[in-house]
Amino acid sequence: MTKTILITGAGSGFGKGAAIGMAKNGHTIIATTQISSQVTPLREEVAALGLTNVRVERLDLTDPYDIRQAQGWDFDVLWNNAGMGEAGPVWEIPIELVRKNYEINVFLPLVLTQGVVQKWVREGKKGKVVFTSSMGGLFTPANWGTYVSIKHALESIAEALQQELARYGIKIQTINPGAYYTGYNETMADNPFRWLDDTKNVTKRADLRRGFDDFFATPEGKMDPKEMIDRMIEVVPADTGKFRNVVPKVIEDMLKDHQLKAWENQI
Repeated sequence: MTKTILITGAGSGFGKGAAIGMAKNGHTIIATTQISSQVTPLREEVAALGLTNVRVERLDLTDPYDIRQAQGWDFDVLWNNAGMGEAGPVWEIPIELVRKNYEINVFLPLVLTQGVVQKWVREGKKGKVVFTSSMGGLFTPANWGTYVSIKHALESIAEALQQELARYGIKIQTINPGAYYTGYNETMADNPFRWLDDTKNVTKRADLRRGFDDFFATPEGKMDPKEMIDRMIEVVPADTGKFRNVVPKVIEDMLKDHQLKAWENQI
């Protein structure tokens, strides 16, 4: 059965790739971008592909009028995919950046979601909400704590929503990508260097950069995003499936092992 799917953060990366893939499979897509300048190029791209079932709109989550407008659209699946990230040592990161990270990644998607699901409940509509979480929603590596903490928050919100909305026939899922090479993680790793100051901070710029570079040099730090996009194309429109969807399998196994070991972690 084909669906109408609203995607936030569809201007690039996973969102864009999966939007095009799901449209090719016959679904009707409302692909939204935060940045106005991404709208026309994406419209032109989907037109060139002959995808008349893709509608491209701006949806800036920081704009309450954009959110209100989107909550009035008619769709079957809400995919909360948009986000931003802040990396760096938790004990030194400026707190206003932490607040912004939570505003963009947790509070504003929740505002959008609340309006959508409340409307669905009133109308008796059996819809579905998907959250793009992360492998980081299930473990916490050093120097990524601020970012992955918002994914931990999304995991809890999604799990609560699943229990609260099941009686209304509304389904909830998370998608938990590994460190795929979309440019998102790499850009996030640059963010601390706009505030990290060797004359003020204990954490040194060169040491942090070396740690990031060492991770991105590993196979697990630079995976081909096509594998994840292909899985998203399957998961997002589906009526059945797992609540949590970790890709690839090697990362799922690593996370399960990590969570078991957490019970024996010593201070």
